[in-house]
Amino acid sequence: MGHTIQGKQVGNVGFGLMGLTHPPGRLTDEEGFAAIKAALAAGCNYMNGGEFYGTPEVNSLTLLNKYYQKYPEDRDKIVLNVKGCIFENMRPDGSPAAVKTSVENSVRMIGGKGRIDQFEPARKDAAVDIETTVAALQEQVAAGNIGGISLSEVSAATIRRAAKAAKIESVEVELSLWCTEPLENGVAQACAELDIPILAYSPLGRGMLTGQLKSFDDIPENDYRRAVPRFQPEVFETNLRLVREVEKLAARKGCTSGQVAIGWVLALSRRPDMPRIIPIPGASRPERVIENAVEVDLSEEDMVELERLTKEFAPEGDRYAAHSMANLDTSTE
Repeated sequence: MGHTIQGKQVGNVGFGLMGLTHPPGRLTDEEGFAAIKAALAAGCNYMNGGEFYGTPEVNSLTLLNKYYQKYPEDRDKIVLNVKGCIFENMRPDGSPAAVKTSVENSVRMIGGKGRIDQFEPARKDAAVDIETTVAALQEQVAAGNIGGISLSEVSAATIRRAAKAAKIESVEVELSLWCTEPLENGVAQACAELDIPILAYSPLGRGMLTGQLKSFDDIPENDYRRAVPRFQPEVFETNLRLVREVEKLAARKGCTSGQVAIGWVLALSRRPDMPRIIPIPGASRPERVIENAVEVDLSEEDMVELERLTKEFAPEGDRYAAHSMANLDTSTE
């Protein structure tokens, strides 16, 4: 099927770049290049990166800069969404000055104008009206620094306010069998009404839904998930219950549990009351990238079963540590 984003064709499944440059899985340039090449070959050309995915020296943008130098023929094949406006101590800043600083820094790191199709503040700044932030982003569109404006982790009310101020190209939210909140808090409904695509990040439940993690000890020492409540030892075994049930369904369908998880997101997108939803799983190895791009058909019976499982085995614990939860937008006006 595919989707048209800003006049460009993208695949049903995108590709998240965070794991290529963000600890603990920071790769060599060549390893990162191989993953990007695999994503393009699999049709996953809608890619999502971050100004802060790594260090100022090594991040999504610096990696793509080097990639384009080596493979200039691929530059126009990628539709790139970039998150920014996050500063010291992961503090969101949506002021006009901060937007200008973040966008211009991103343009410099990626190697020039015209390479960032969409730019989004990673979190809404609670101290700044969304209209003010969007107006500053419009100035960056007019300057040719970015192609369009996106939003990330915002409420339905914020989406509606922003859409009155400017064209919103996409809304990025966490959405998976392990995180169904956008289906329940009005975000998916607002995006459907306004014809705004959803970028579904962490469709594999931050790796949990792949079945590769069997205990807390399987998480690397410097991995951020060790601080996430949902992965803590006291709830880990409880939260594996959903994974085991998904694995049973995957076995019956002859695919992996991760493919079922991504297939669930794709199936949601085909429902008449839903917006376009594009999952953007991350992977560091080409074989995993290719695995994630396989589209598994789920029947209505499969979807009913999965809906039951998400309710019966809902995960325990927040999806972020407390300081990050505090930065999520829950505004209702």
